[in-house]
Amino acid sequence: MKKQVLIAGAGVLIVALLFLLGKTTTDRKNLPEISKKKVELFDIQSFIIQKRQTLSPTQINIISRLEQDFNGQKPELQIIAYNNAAAFWKDSIGSPEIYMYYIGESSKLDNSEKNLTFAAQLYLNSLRDEQNEAKLDWESSEAISLFEKAIALNPNNDDLKVGLGSCYVFGKGRNGNPQETMKGIQELLGVVRKDSLNMKAQLVLGIGGYVSGQYDKAIVRFIKVIEKEPGNVEAIVFLADTYAAQGNKAEAIKWYNISKRFVNDPDYSKEVDNRVKLLQENK
Repeated sequence: MKKQVLIAGAGVLIVALLFLLGKTTTDRKNLPEISKKKVELFDIQSFIIQKRQTLSPTQINIISRLEQDFNGQKPELQIIAYNNAAAFWKDSIGSPEIYMYYIGESSKLDNSEKNLTFAAQLYLNSLRDEQNEAKLDWESSEAISLFEKAIALNPNNDDLKVGLGSCYVFGKGRNGNPQETMKGIQELLGVVRKDSLNMKAQLVLGIGGYVSGQYDKAIVRFIKVIEKEPGNVEAIVFLADTYAAQGNKAEAIKWYNISKRFVNDPDYSKEVDNRVKLLQENK
């Protein structure tokens, strides 16, 4: 349960480290500055070459045969080759980056909404827990491209638009560029203007407000989600974090404690108790 919560972004420590770096203060100017340095690029081809150097001779033979089918084949055969290579890197080697890359390349050739969405969601799930800036930028760019291709096939799919907006909020925006966060927020606003009861969009809008320091707006969004979905742990924990960042310790502690009841995990409860202690000690 704990791992699922952390990956979803609702773990107290993960949320704090990614967005507030553990600070709880009423004055945003006292928060640590987000790095403005140029993000180092992640080159997936170089990464694949490096990973190949760790393979056994037998594994190299297997992947070399698979790679021979990448080029000069009919698209349907290339798709099979990419999927087989993805399975090899995932199941035999345990490399999620290369697995996602080949699934993404396969989906681009297939160009179906279903497979593009699957690949985009793989990247989105990964980037939400990514702490390496270079990989985060790469994962975000790939996810955005895949979601955009899927939306081109089905412009009325709001789930795809929420996914696209999430890529900017959790990805590009988190790398220190508030304009990227706003791109995501605008995408999400388009969804809620059409359907104010889209709780996926409302939740990510709240997170976008939290990331950009618009705490009052974020709180309204999170409360709206919780009223509709009382057991939404992610909304509950982000609400607690937002109150903590705003300086409203009483409400923050209240919602942290509520989150413990829903998660019901000793390790998670311990992290919450530590967070509450920090709030109480920070006069």
